[in-house]
Amino acid sequence: MNKTVSTAFQLTRNPFGKLVLTTPEGLMIEGVLPIRAFPIQSPEVGISLVHTDGHEVAWVEQLAELPEPTQTLIREELQGREFMPQIASIDSVTSFSTPCTWQVQTDRGHTSFVLRGDEDIRRVGPTILLVTDSHGIQFLIRDPAKLSKESRKILDRFL
Repeated sequence: MNKTVSTAFQLTRNPFGKLVLTTPEGLMIEGVLPIRAFPIQSPEVGISLVHTDGHEVAWVEQLAELPEPTQTLIREELQGREFMPQIASIDSVTSFSTPCTWQVQTDRGHTSFVLRGDEDIRRVGPTILLVTDSHGIQFLIRDPAKLSKESRKILDRFL
């Protein structure tokens, strides 16, 4: 199967909820999955559409360049498969030494998690932090400078 140019395919959802890619030649490929090349730094740049056998069937350079509803279908599929809540505020921590429990507000609601050590907070870009809890769940802080003063003060104690 040849890789398809990003603007030369159609994407639909079948009655079972699976994505179906249709090539310009009319070939229908059922069960394609979008996979981000750069999930944290550039989530809408470089998205591979792969068949269930793992072979790439199309490449999307920029998601915004695709027509609707293709953009929406890809975003919905990615959201259903990926779970990385973004921390909006750090309400409290049980201690400034690790392990400790963090109480945070995320884009998916309030939660708490255990931070095992300072090494579980790492930079993955100029402004992006990735916080991994004791269960391996990753939380994203896109830009610590945009957190409240109180949240930044808590975070700074661990950096």
